Amino acid sequence: MAGALAAALALGGTTMTAQAADGPVQAGITVPRVEGMGADWINGVDVSTVLSLEDSGVVFRDDDGRPADLFEVLADHGVNWARIRVWNDPFTAGGQGYGGGNVDAERAVEIGRRATAAGLRVLVDFHYSDFWAHPGQQQAPKAWRGLDLAGRITALHDYTADTLQSMADAGVDVGMVQIGNETTGGEIAGTTGWANTVQLFQAGSTAVRETLGSQVKVAVHFTNPERSGQYAAAAQALEDGGVDYDVFLSSYYPFWHGTPENLTAVLDQVATTYDKDVAVAETSWAYTLEDGDGYPNVISTEPTQYPATVQGQALAVRDVMQAVANVSGGRGLGTFYWEPAWLPVGPADQVEANRVLWDRDGSGWASPAAQEFYDPDGELGGVPADDYGGSGWDNQALFAHYGTPLESLRVYQYAVTGSVAPRQVDAVANPTLTVVDGDPITLPATVRVSYNDGTTEDQPVTWQGDTAWIQGAGTYRVSGVTSGGHATTATVTVLADAGEGRNLVVNPGFEDGVAPWTGTGTGYTISATDDPYAGSRSTHFWSATAYTFTVEQTVTGVPAGQYRLSARVQGGDSGPGDVTRITASSGISSVSADFRLSGYANWQHPQTEPLTVAADGVVVVSASFQLSAGAWGTLDEIELVAVPTTVAGDTAPLQALLDRAEAVQRAGYTPESLAALDAAAERARFVLAAPAPGQAAVDGAVAQLTGALGGLVPVTPEPSPEPDPEPEPEPGPDLGDTAATVMLSAGTVRPGDRVTVTLAGVPGTEAEVGIASVYQRLASVGLVDGAGVVTVTVPALDPGQHHVQVRDASGTLLAQAPITVLDPGGLAVTGARPGPLLAVIAVLLAAGATAVLLRRRLRA
Repeated sequence: MAGALAAALALGGTTMTAQAADGPVQAGITVPRVEGMGADWINGVDVSTVLSLEDSGVVFRDDDGRPADLFEVLADHGVNWARIRVWNDPFTAGGQGYGGGNVDAERAVEIGRRATAAGLRVLVDFHYSDFWAHPGQQQAPKAWRGLDLAGRITALHDYTADTLQSMADAGVDVGMVQIGNETTGGEIAGTTGWANTVQLFQAGSTAVRETLGSQVKVAVHFTNPERSGQYAAAAQALEDGGVDYDVFLSSYYPFWHGTPENLTAVLDQVATTYDKDVAVAETSWAYTLEDGDGYPNVISTEPTQYPATVQGQALAVRDVMQAVANVSGGRGLGTFYWEPAWLPVGPADQVEANRVLWDRDGSGWASPAAQEFYDPDGELGGVPADDYGGSGWDNQALFAHYGTPLESLRVYQYAVTGSVAPRQVDAVANPTLTVVDGDPITLPATVRVSYNDGTTEDQPVTWQGDTAWIQGAGTYRVSGVTSGGHATTATVTVLADAGEGRNLVVNPGFEDGVAPWTGTGTGYTISATDDPYAGSRSTHFWSATAYTFTVEQTVTGVPAGQYRLSARVQGGDSGPGDVTRITASSGISSVSADFRLSGYANWQHPQTEPLTVAADGVVVVSASFQLSAGAWGTLDEIELVAVPTTVAGDTAPLQALLDRAEAVQRAGYTPESLAALDAAAERARFVLAAPAPGQAAVDGAVAQLTGALGGLVPVTPEPSPEPDPEPEPEPGPDLGDTAATVMLSAGTVRPGDRVTVTLAGVPGTEAEVGIASVYQRLASVGLVDGAGVVTVTVPALDPGQHHVQVRDASGTLLAQAPITVLDPGGLAVTGARPGPLLAVIAVLLAAGATAVLLRRRLRA
């Protein structure tokens, strides 16, 4: 097999040589061999959007970049199964598709025919809905909404049989049929309650057996394996209801669904207790955080389990394969990757053009036409019920945006023998931190450096800048360098303080007993009296053996908008591989925040990023723990609070100030004053580099940079060659008793030079700046509290000493400062006469001069 694999890996000009008959091959990524895969192991993918993507102009390519059939490319990379979802009627009466591929039975047959032609077997995924079916959203098809249970049983049976017969007639090689999609909780086809839904599951199973025979496997599909006891309860309900099925399928997304070891454990329990095969129906991982189509990605922040790289993606898929292969008795059948080819239909900077294609062809997640699916009775009053748009999955594809396969697509081949690449750094973690305005900001002391062999190390990091510069609600980036010389960036999201915002969690501190909280697992007590953060109750946890548990609550009636979840947690003695996390989810959107148990009464305050809640108003909040033996702690004060709308600060004035600072002629100022300017400029650059700085952060940087510019101290000029002949300096006028002062950015200049004039103690709201011997007006400057700054151009003047003057509106001289003008020099060699030319420049620049106002008090 290794020889055949080595030959296969020579595709695309990338030749890998097998080390031994069963040893690893040389490759661009490292993939440890998967042990225990059976002879009929499933390497499957769900590519249900393929027809819509092709309608929108997406081109799939082979390893050489040549256009190619998607299914042929998949087969060439070791894929042997295709999963195809089926919706009953994902169209309006006028024929407008809902999106997500618009996959009705007819289109599913076409996809199945193409998959079969490429040698792939087919898993048919019946949603029994007109659009997406998943936990909390199992709506009946339009045509079934008026039916009672008996009517739905008949309709489901007949629809299943008719669709499968169409596939058989078209020659589709169906090997497995899935009755319902992520039917966690037993919901299916708009029906709830296991006593009812087991009859629907059985109706689907009967249709498969009658239409395709017993050789085709019947599957059921659930999700959230991380919730202790959930799969055991579902399997028992199916057993009690007498449902005839062969395969128990699980979704497993490493971002959300716990560890691979836990996945193995819960699948093994089902397989051994109920004599069932098991497999993973959906999994994925991001290879980049870059957005390809202008529609936000589902995974847009740095994950923790694996790097968001091609190497990390391959390792994630490989570990899921191994988790399934580890199920006892060879009952693990394989895995399916969800939508590895959902590519951008156009570039990210052409969102509106992309939107036309998404809506026309159904190549995005959902189109506005789906509003009738979510809100058939118009109860939402036109409020969008979903986040209509494009692909939030393009950064989790196994293809580059251009359509060529990533090397991670070869994971199915590499898993057979393993592959090795020269050891090198694959990724450096970029931490994220979410806090509420006013909370302390503590950046991590170390960041994780990942290598392409799957190993990691935590390296100390030196952060640049100062967290004190982070002021006000917004998003900021802090650069750092690890001890190994690797660059990293921390993203800090500061949420506006909700203040008196209502906490939508019921019984958030467990003061009123257990309800409405539910818990699964072991080692915890809801509404215990141990070590609360506030009040007299908490959820306490401890066990002498390793343990896992989840507490959760379903919050309903949440107005559409953005919300953050937070909690208070303390404890200790957790192990390095333990998982401690709070999560909020609404529909398919989910946000999480990890935390650590850092010691007794050392209360952690994890905060999630904002969660977008759609019009259905349902949010599931949870806290999940996978802990080592002896780990202990308490959980308290869980809050789900609306995130106030924030507006990014106006950075234009700060950019203008920074431009001035960078144009300063540094040779003319003291090192001390330049150091202050450099510090202020560093702060300004930090704020300007922030994706969305708060106005308070902008104002702080403006104030510091303004002060630094005004505080520049000119150096004492070196004696310059005296003009020949030396003109007698004009005596300055008697200014009398005035509080006004003038400070210049340079004391020695040539005609055409720019000089910054700083005024203080000047009465009135406006003053005039000019230059004498023979007085010439240069600019007007507005005043705030007697202060102002203006930059002027030195006009053509005779060499010698002159005075920059400030006058009031009546022309009265208020203050002046001496300035030495040197011979203009080099202009004469061009043959140009400097006087008229510089006079024109001076007039033009003076007419466009701008002033930056300083807020200072008048001197007494």
